[in-house]
Amino acid sequence: MVRILSADAVGELLSLAELFPVVEEAFVKQGRGEVERPPRPHFPVGIGIDRVRDGNGNGVAGAGSKPTERDSPLGTGLTMSAYIHGREVYATKLAAVHPENAARGLPTVNAQVVLTDATTGLPLSLLDGTTVTSARTGCIGGLAAECLAADPIRLGVLGAGTQARWQSRAIAVGSAVESVRVYSPSDARDACAADLRDDGLPAEAVESPEAAVSGANVVVTATTSETPVFDGSWLDPGTLVVAVGAYTPETRELDAETFERAARVFADVPEEVAEVGDVRGASIGESDLIPLSAVFEGDAGRDGDDEILVVESVGSAVLDAATAEYLYEKSSARGVGEEVGL
Repeated sequence: MVRILSADAVGELLSLAELFPVVEEAFVKQGRGEVERPPRPHFPVGIGIDRVRDGNGNGVAGAGSKPTERDSPLGTGLTMSAYIHGREVYATKLAAVHPENAARGLPTVNAQVVLTDATTGLPLSLLDGTTVTSARTGCIGGLAAECLAADPIRLGVLGAGTQARWQSRAIAVGSAVESVRVYSPSDARDACAADLRDDGLPAEAVESPEAAVSGANVVVTATTSETPVFDGSWLDPGTLVVAVGAYTPETRELDAETFERAARVFADVPEEVAEVGDVRGASIGESDLIPLSAVFEGDAGRDGDDEILVVESVGSAVLDAATAEYLYEKSSARGVGEEVGL
């Protein structure tokens, strides 16, 4: 039997406070090389599907008007697998990133996670991977702020999608948050700020990226941008920058000045972060990146109050495996989810 954990079931089980140590331990295991984490292929999808424009000029598929741009992709597919040594399960995540989904009222990132018995190879669970991805990525920012920033947190957020919300919530779990300023070039910033206020955070939408960044001591970028979303000269001394949006050579959120001003740059997966647009655009390489696991091991961190630090994240299947295992064990203990035969 396979346990199905829907988005509602995952939401019922999930606690960010409980997930913090799960994600931290997974980072440590990864840093020590006690994991199997094969390369994650990513590939364009949707080529050849008619893309049409709605009345606002947004690209959507199948809306019934004149098709255009059949040769350009509609999104990116990714496959991410991992096994943590000594664990009884391993995980495979099938993810998709579709930037135009915002115009459809759909999440930009969607995913499913398959949990498999490491002893027999039998399938154990199928989980809503979208929430798994959002939560474990949020924990990266939350843990980084807890370890590398000083309370109270004055948070500036660039981006107003799902991950902007999860980053803000997770940072509030591990740190005292004094203010949250959200910027996005769309009106989504108002909805994001309102949602965060509903969560009890002192959030407001602002009219420019500079208004979000200036005066902040933690800046989060959670976008699909291909060009830098703020000017590094705006950063106050002592700021922690957490960049979670760039994941390909074409995507870029941070400018070269941000890296020039940074005392250290941490990366969740240095060899993969070295290939994203942020790092390539700053002309730094893998050897310049410090594994984020070193922070949790106590081997690296902040050496001065005025240091600007950068954390770059592309995501790791090791975190997916640890999060899915946590949810599966909790669901089994509580009887949450639906069991089906394949």
